[in-house]
Amino acid sequence: MIQNSEKAMPRKSLDNDACYHALKTRDSRFDGVFFVGVSSTGIYCRPVCRARLPRQENCGFYPSAAAAERAGFRPCLLCRPELAPGKARMDAVGRLASLAAAKIEGGDLADSDIPQLAETLGISDRHLRRVLQNELGVTPIGLAQTQRLLRAKQLLTDTRLSVTEVALASGFTSLRRFNALFQERYRLTPSSLRKQSHLPERRTPMTDSETIVCELGYRPPFDFGFFRRFLAGRLMKGVEEISEDWYRRTVEINGKTGWISVHLAERGQVRPTLRVEASASLLTVLAPVLERVKRLFDLSAEPQAIVERLGVLAAENPGIRVPGAFDGYETALRAVLGQQISVKAATTIAGRVAAAFGDPIETPFPNLTHLPPKANRIADTLPETLIALGVIATRANSILALSKAVTKRQIVLEPTANIEPVLARLQEIPGIGAWTAQYIALRALGSPDAFLPTDLGVMKALGETNPKRILQIAEEWRPWRAYVVMHLWNSLG
Repeated sequence: MIQNSEKAMPRKSLDNDACYHALKTRDSRFDGVFFVGVSSTGIYCRPVCRARLPRQENCGFYPSAAAAERAGFRPCLLCRPELAPGKARMDAVGRLASLAAAKIEGGDLADSDIPQLAETLGISDRHLRRVLQNELGVTPIGLAQTQRLLRAKQLLTDTRLSVTEVALASGFTSLRRFNALFQERYRLTPSSLRKQSHLPERRTPMTDSETIVCELGYRPPFDFGFFRRFLAGRLMKGVEEISEDWYRRTVEINGKTGWISVHLAERGQVRPTLRVEASASLLTVLAPVLERVKRLFDLSAEPQAIVERLGVLAAENPGIRVPGAFDGYETALRAVLGQQISVKAATTIAGRVAAAFGDPIETPFPNLTHLPPKANRIADTLPETLIALGVIATRANSILALSKAVTKRQIVLEPTANIEPVLARLQEIPGIGAWTAQYIALRALGSPDAFLPTDLGVMKALGETNPKRILQIAEEWRPWRAYVVMHLWNSLG
């Protein structure tokens, strides 16, 4: 039983007193962990909401925004539940629920049905329904509807997109259905909400020169300095670039191409969010674009829970996160290209591979010239083509084998609840050993417990050369060992 917010919030059964204390203190650690529905107003809020504190007897607490909406509440216009960060659940069932929610938010149910979504997670559709109902209080369809509506609410509030464009960007295929569901849930029309935002609606279709701007929330702190340094040493030239203030890249999803620019730690920002700018060409794939940005920047991380487990190792810098992957294959390809060569050499070769196998694209940014290389393009090439780009023969063969396995979907490089089969398949490829497989798990598979006991940097930081001994030391840091790797690397400067 929790009596104050200094302890961890229970997941499966929300404690009213503990939740109310977190709401009273506006504790950012619980932002996105639960939502509060206020019976006297019919509105639900985030625990960080700055509105006047409601009486406890008027409060009900829900594990998800979708559960609050199912109970008949509509989202607060002040704290904006659509900006709440996701959950970083670590127990097996909770992690499965979080992964399913992320996939649904990324639009997976728009192009597939529930059995197909369950198959990608390695479970039955019945189990998927049960997990979401038990953990988040909703069905998969109910969760998908809420996430689409919240995305629409955000776009209506923050952009000048027309209502039709908002519906498309939010994953609705029917404007009539969008309008009806929006009014049913939120008790006002999309046009009415737009008027409240004081942003005029554009009356003409978007042009190629226009952009879409969205915010994505996270729980502070966030060490942007470490994140920049990490990505800067692992970029794919021509596809990505980074500076003190932004990260940019080209994008290809479901046949749509364009670019995004993520503004880092904007000065004077009112709330902890990343500002994402996307080209107009990505309008209809905005949901998966934003989900990939969340994944790349580890926006669902819960710093306080991580620090509590890692102790002194993380206490001085709780804002360090694990950089994920915008595209799993791209990250795995970059990892193999970088084996046993300098960062500078790896960056040069990765740029050559992108130029050779990524389609050219026009962007407003001179350094973004190509789309990321696709697995099927490289799978169809010959080893000699890669060798001519500076890739040694054994590594070229590894890349071809990896590309073919990804193309045939024998290996799926996306976050998954069960990484062991993927790790096993990766290590069946000649040239991909335990270190590379774990690194891919850490970034592309989204495993917060992936670990690199044979890494030289980890050994140096721990002052230990025996991998078995390192694994023993790291046991106390489960299930956050991927964060341990980041903190150890950061300690080396």
